[in-house]
Amino acid sequence: QVQLVESGGGLVQAGGSLRLSCAASGSIFSINAMGWYRQAPGKQRELVAEIASIGSTNYADSVKGRFTISRDNAGNTVYLQMNSLKPEDTAVYYCWVVVTRSGDYWGQGTQVTVSS
Repeated sequence: QVQLVESGGGLVQAGGSLRLSCAASGSIFSINAMGWYRQAPGKQRELVAEIASIGSTNYADSVKGRFTISRDNAGNTVYLQMNSLKPEDTAVYYCWVVVTRSGDYWGQGTQVTVSS
């Protein structure tokens, strides 16, 4: 089994910053990709950003230039630096990990609230 522990959510004013972290542990052969999704009330879950094992990244158009995804050297922790936050960024953010020979795993979610 794989466990994901998220941290870093909270309440921030518009224009502020937050940094999310997600640490993966357990039966991990290797990690193919890591990323963050978010789900706002009444909306579908959407991809925010993802990073592959080779380091390539992909971002939702709505966060390009404001959010940065990264991984630690060991490759088992993923970060999401969120700058210039907007009220429309308010959502529950979920960590997502693809583990080789195991499958997809999701974190429990962390609330991000941006006040105007």
